[in-house]
Amino acid sequence: MSEKIYDYDPSVALDSEQAIAVFLADALETGDAAYIAKAMGVVARAKGMTQLANETGLSREQLYRSFSEQGNPTLKTMLAVMRALGVELTARPHHPA
Repeated sequence: MSEKIYDYDPSVALDSEQAIAVFLADALETGDAAYIAKAMGVVARAKGMTQLANETGLSREQLYRSFSEQGNPTLKTMLAVMRALGVELTARPHHPA
């Protein structure tokens, strides 16, 4: 008997600002720029690239490129997208384990 494997798209579960905030906070905690960019891409897909492009004034192509696995979004892009998503970037003291 063969086991069926299904593709899972995490963007499907990101249906509220709270879910998006938790998802992005988890990504930011990794400190891995590539992972954070990829997570932002997942969130952008959940919101809809066209809608996000309209709300940020950025092109869809720029959003796809910035949040691809090889992407390197600028801080300006990150802040614009986060604002459009209804989340904010905050700072807190770092306490190493």
